[in-house]
This record gives sequence, structure tokens and C-alpha cells, in this order.
Amino acid sequence: MRLFFFRVLPATVAAILLVVAAHEYATARPSRRTQDVAYVPTTDPTFDTERHRLDVYTPKDHAATPRPVVLFIHGGSWNSGSKNFYSFIGRRLAKQGIVAVVVNYRLAPKVEVPAMADDCARAVAWTVAHIADYGGNPQRVYLMGHSAGGGLAALLATDDRLLARHGVAQHAIRGVFLDDPAGLDMFDYLQKMQYPGDEQYLVPFGKDPAQWRDVSALYHASAHMPPMRLFIGGQTYPSIRSSAEKFQARLTQLGQQPTLTVLPGKKHAAMVLQLYWQHNVLYKELRKFIGA
Repeated sequence: MRLFFFRVLPATVAAILLVVAAHEYATARPSRRTQDVAYVPTTDPTFDTERHRLDVYTPKDHAATPRPVVLFIHGGSWNSGSKNFYSFIGRRLAKQGIVAVVVNYRLAPKVEVPAMADDCARAVAWTVAHIADYGGNPQRVYLMGHSAGGGLAALLATDDRLLARHGVAQHAIRGVFLDDPAGLDMFDYLQKMQYPGDEQYLVPFGKDPAQWRDVSALYHASAHMPPMRLFIGGQTYPSIRSSAEKFQARLTQLGQQPTLTVLPGKKHAAMVLQLYWQHNVLYKELRKFIGA
């Protein structure tokens, strides 16, 4: 029986991979990917040839008017992750009539979170300046991020200094869609050090509590920030749930109308992996949010 199982397994895996490949091909056909665009000038002394790159996904069909734009920031505990893994998000957004921008940014231990946030701000600046060339509307740019990328997206929308440093007005971001965001309140998180292995986050966040606070979106929230939608998994990490609830309460206090939606049964990784399916609830809510 065991020998039979191992003879069948490769064929089963091959069949699964064939189905996935066929699905990806069908999804890719309606979209066009422009890969590895440098969003920092290559002559810049800080230019990182791998991390200062982004991909643009555009629908192939003609549109009478410029399309809404979603810039996606990946997660990975601030020390890992790549835009290349999230091509499925770019493809599925483009298939739904949205111009998608999926970005890389520098990671720890090479840089700390302030530099990561600056990289993402530069990616937004590039998008506002150039997305019209790809059929996108620079006046309808939205941010989307998962995990660490969600925390960075929230920070871009709340800390006015980040975009202003690169000549971009804060209202250039029309809204923010947060998928199980991490790092909304790292000041509180790193002070408590409640969980095993929390010391690892001192590498991307440093050891200065003043910096922990400065890169936490919660402490930059204001009444003029763009609208936000928050989604968390019903089985996500307790720290993500508590910080999202605290963030929602703060925005409500400021007169915002944020919506926090809990997706039952979903763990942290599943919150982004579910975006593999085009008809997922997150895409449905995203289309409503941006008026696509």
C-alpha cells in the first residue's frame, strides 16, 4: 500500500500543478505585466537593483477612461517577501479592470522600517507621476497591504511627512485597504514583549522606543487622512486583532468611519493567500471601496 501511494503521488502532484498552471495562464491572458520597473533613479546612491523595483499589471482590453489604481505592499515580517510571489494579485486585479502596482522595498537587516516606509513612499511618487502611461488614473490611487505591508500602507496614509518628502500631496492616496495589518502600534507591542521571539523585531524596528512610536500609524492618525477598510482573520494573531481594533477606535474618535471586518476561521497567511481566487470576498469589497 505504501509503495502504491508513492507511485501515485507524483502523478497527483503533476495534475495539481497542471491545473494551477492552466488557471494562471487563463488569468494572465487578459492582463499585461510590465516587470522590474525602477521607481528610484538608478543613479541614486541608495539605489538597490533588486528591491527598488515594481511591476505594473494592466488589463489588455481598451478603456474609454483611465482606470483606478491599486498599489500592493507585501508582508514578510519586515525581513522577507517579494513582489514576484504576489503576481497572482496583480493578475487578478487587472482582470477586474484595475491597474495594479506590486512593489518591492528594502528589508531588514539591511535597513530599518523608516527606510522601508520611505521606499514605499517613493513607489507611490513614481505611480502618481507615471501610471497614466499605463492607463491608470493618477487621481484614483489606492493602497493595499498585507501584514507588514499593511502597517506600511497605513503609515503612508497617516504620516504626512513620508509623501511630502517626495513631492506628493497626502490626498494623492484616495483610500487604504488593509488585509490583516501588522505594526499599527509597534510602540505598545515592543514595550510589552509578550511573545517568544519578539526580540527579532528589534532588528527592523531598532531599539529606540521613540522610533517604535514614530513608525506606528496609530500615533499619526488624523481627521484628514484618507478612508480606510480593515479586514482581519478570525484566527489571526491576537496582537494583530487588538491593534486593528485599537486603530479602528482611534479613527472613529477622529470622526472617520472605518469598517473593521472579521473573516471567520481565517489565519494570518490565509488572509492573503485567499486572494488567489478572483471572486474572493476581499476583491468584492475592494471593488466597492474604490468604485471599480
